[in-house]
Amino acid sequence: MNPQLRRLCVFCGSSAGVRPEYVRAAQDFGRLLVERRIGLVYGGAHVGLMGALADAALGAGGEVVGVIPHALVQHEIAHRGLTELRVVADMHERKATMAELSDGFVALPGGAGTLEELFEVWTWGQLGLHYKPCGLLDVSGYFTRLRAFLDHAASEGFLRTEHRNMLIVETEPKALLDSFARYAAPVAEKWIRQEQRRTS
Repeated sequence: MNPQLRRLCVFCGSSAGVRPEYVRAAQDFGRLLVERRIGLVYGGAHVGLMGALADAALGAGGEVVGVIPHALVQHEIAHRGLTELRVVADMHERKATMAELSDGFVALPGGAGTLEELFEVWTWGQLGLHYKPCGLLDVSGYFTRLRAFLDHAASEGFLRTEHRNMLIVETEPKALLDSFARYAAPVAEKWIRQEQRRTS
């Protein structure tokens, strides 16, 4: 295991989705983290893929740290059996805390919140605010259209190819963690200059 990967932050749905493959993938990923001796940081809920992920890691004897805002605790969404549950003021503090605790970021299937959390930390990486890997576990083609859109954004000059390639995408969890272990952040300026648009 890469010693830099002590904990990974996983973003995923508070719903389970319509395919049983999504729940199985979350459970398999939780167990794999324990097998690789990597702690889990996640959003602290007991429902949906989030709960399946956390329960699988806990069941395998792993460390699971949840970070959840007060408002969601009050709605009885918080997981009460974690290694540690950090209750924070709001969503902004939640994301900052998860980022501080983690050495990389993975998105499993999820909705707007999952994508928003991933895109923010990926953008931070593009800006050089951190040098941690970011990736998608593409379960049953869930992220196929998103990947196509990101390729389109790069071809239209809104996303550098180097930054597009920063987002690691794998269909198998072991391959994703192996790619994370080899990750080296690119050296590329965030902004695409006008002359580069004309010549690219």
